[in-house]
Amino acid sequence: MGANQAHEHAEGGSRLYLIVWGGLLGLTLVEVFLAYVHLPVNTMLVLLMGLSVIKAALIIAYFMHLRFERFNLFLVLVPMWILVTCLLFMFFPDSFRLQEFRFPR
Repeated sequence: MGANQAHEHAEGGSRLYLIVWGGLLGLTLVEVFLAYVHLPVNTMLVLLMGLSVIKAALIIAYFMHLRFERFNLFLVLVPMWILVTCLLFMFFPDSFRLQEFRFPR
């Protein structure tokens, strides 16, 4: 096996990316379908957020090539991702105070 073939095999090749792209397209179609189904708001949000996290993980892993990187890079990025998510949930409730500052209609 040549060096070029070994490098392509290590990174998956175009067939792998087409399969992942098809999976992302399928998940997007499920999200659009859920928009037309009348579900309770909390259930809808949990489903859509869960599907979005799965799609983000697939994009990060395959199209940003992090699946093929060293494990050390994973250990650097995942804690930062968790930190940013925690900060988002800490400061998001504070945004509801904006309603108090608006003029009454």
